[in-house]
Amino acid sequence: MKLKHSALWAALSLALSDFAVADDAYRLPDVIVTAPNYYLMLNATDLDAANLPSMRPATSDTASLLRDIAGVNLYSAGGVSSLPTIHGMADDRLRIQVDGMDLIAACPNHMNSPLSYIDPTSVGSAKVFAGIAPVSAGGDSIGGTIQVDSAAPEFAQPGQGTLRKGEAGTYYRSNGNAKGANLSATLANEDASISYNGSTAEADNYSAGGTFKAAGLAATGKGWLDGNTVGSTAYKSENQSLSFALRRDSKLLEFKVGFQHIPYEAFPNQRMDMTGNDSTQLNFHFKEKYQWGALDARVYHETTQHEMNFGDDKQYQYGTAPGMPMNTEGKNTGAMIKTDIALSATDTLKIGSEYQQYRLDDWWPASGTGGMSPDTFWNINNGQRDRFSVFGEWEARWNTQWLSQMGIRSDIVTMDSGAVQGYNSSYATDANAFNASDRSRMDHNIDLTALTRYTPSATQTYEFGYAQKTRSPNLYERYVWSTNAMAAIMNNFVGDGNGYVGNPYLKPEVAHTLSATADWHDAAKEQWGLKFTPYYTYVENYIDAECRPGTTCTVNKFNVLQYVNQTAQLYGIDLSGHRLIGTSRDYGNFVATAAANYTRGENLTTGDNLYNIMPLNLKLAITQHMGKWRNTIETRFVAAKTDISQVRNEVKTGGYSLVNLRSSYEWQQVRLDIGIDNLFDKSYALPLGGAYVGQGKTMSINGVPWGIAVPGMGRSLYTGVSFTF
Repeated sequence: MKLKHSALWAALSLALSDFAVADDAYRLPDVIVTAPNYYLMLNATDLDAANLPSMRPATSDTASLLRDIAGVNLYSAGGVSSLPTIHGMADDRLRIQVDGMDLIAACPNHMNSPLSYIDPTSVGSAKVFAGIAPVSAGGDSIGGTIQVDSAAPEFAQPGQGTLRKGEAGTYYRSNGNAKGANLSATLANEDASISYNGSTAEADNYSAGGTFKAAGLAATGKGWLDGNTVGSTAYKSENQSLSFALRRDSKLLEFKVGFQHIPYEAFPNQRMDMTGNDSTQLNFHFKEKYQWGALDARVYHETTQHEMNFGDDKQYQYGTAPGMPMNTEGKNTGAMIKTDIALSATDTLKIGSEYQQYRLDDWWPASGTGGMSPDTFWNINNGQRDRFSVFGEWEARWNTQWLSQMGIRSDIVTMDSGAVQGYNSSYATDANAFNASDRSRMDHNIDLTALTRYTPSATQTYEFGYAQKTRSPNLYERYVWSTNAMAAIMNNFVGDGNGYVGNPYLKPEVAHTLSATADWHDAAKEQWGLKFTPYYTYVENYIDAECRPGTTCTVNKFNVLQYVNQTAQLYGIDLSGHRLIGTSRDYGNFVATAAANYTRGENLTTGDNLYNIMPLNLKLAITQHMGKWRNTIETRFVAAKTDISQVRNEVKTGGYSLVNLRSSYEWQQVRLDIGIDNLFDKSYALPLGGAYVGQGKTMSINGVPWGIAVPGMGRSLYTGVSFTF
């Protein structure tokens, strides 16, 4: 075995050596770019890379890695597919990029969310633009931008020869019997690099901190669900990627191919479960520095095959049909080119262009001989959504105290959809009306940003900004067509239990945001710091929901709603800080951290509250650093959610507090993490968890009891071990 292992490394090393530059005459002189790129500094928060290793064993959901960033919360969904929200806006209202790719959820329930395509163990860095994103990082979004990237390619140092390194890890969490493993390996010389990343994660249903329903058999009769078991929360996910990179002087060329296979992922707030998700991603990236600036270009293609049906905890209640199969296929192709031009030592011009072509088919094969036959139901047939963008951005440092950035962006979004049909003639009225309509749409969207930073001293910084951001509706918001209750409840990506009908006449959302940040700290940013950010957003043509015209909705029941343009406002405050509270030679350093967030969302057209707005919340933590030891005690406080959306019959949730413990230790090549989440096994409902429809007969609007929110997870002990080689 050892001989084979050595032979493999030798063969790969020989292959890599072919990429080496044989003659220094081909090397260009080093390039020094004097104009800094300031836009990354403005209104952006980087995920602390030092905290990543300790967070990974506690979650299989990449979005949850962002939970400590001010202003970010999570819509709960499947075990690897929660949806981040920034200042009350989530999902397609955010621009979410994974390794530079604008991924799109190809599912009527948005189960395959963008961040579900990268495992937490593969995340190398993350950046969040909360509220106001530069036009170069924004586009077709109104709530902010999230950029998550895997680790950058590594190369051997000059004279090092061949670089060989890797990491293997595993973890276990007691609640839900969650377990997983990951492996990464890199082989490189000075000019070429090959890397592999693979991971797997799986879990059973998790348990709440207390009983929230009656116990009984699961819907299929295959098992027993205790009163504290949260049905439809099991999952299994597998991700693999292979990366190649070539470097010469100031040039870098990367090619990455990624594969995802999710054999199942259940959803407690959706009528269906994911019974298969297979994705392939091809990603080409090139960048180079010149004396005049820098060039960055990318081309990518993603294909997704997605399947839904009823998992073990849900069942179909009509006739003898074998469930309700639902299939989706998405094809996503994108290209981007942008340049940083150093106009002077203090001014940088960033210009660029982007193109994205998206195709979607969503069809439901006939099932049985009853109401879901004899034809295939076409939910969306040949859906098309293309976006072409150009932008320009000027960054200037006026003096040592003032920094500014101004940008303008134009997005042209074209959309269309083919003819549809239902299972049988009972769907003909809706289908015929949809097919007879003009479904072609073109939106001309303009984004504007103006940001400035004032730094009067080494201990204080102030930022101010205004942005106009625009987002066109997605394919499901415009083209979902059936008013049939059974079909409508299958189109729901907010998890509230209601059914939804599209609206081809929706206008793009236009958000106007004002934001300011005051940041006070010691000169070295090590002893203490306090950051305060108030914000206000006014949204024209906000896409909300209303009772479908010509029908009457029932209070405290699930209903069929239709998307509609209205006017909304969101405002709130983010507050975060840290302080070094003690230093001891025997016990190390003690640092206290705090983060609070308040968001209010209102529909100004109806006077209603916006859906799924996180109530006031606060996190307090004390962390001890002592050599290789790191220990944290954390308390999270969440207020009751009482400002609820009446039109969606949103469920109120009570306030709660949780205590979490975590500890880590590193020695030589091994790292050990242990922790306890929800130490006191508190029972609570997730404020952004949606309606619990995780078991029983989920097909009928009246077949599922209204009024139960998805419970949070009870006590969970976890441990993780990683080994570098």
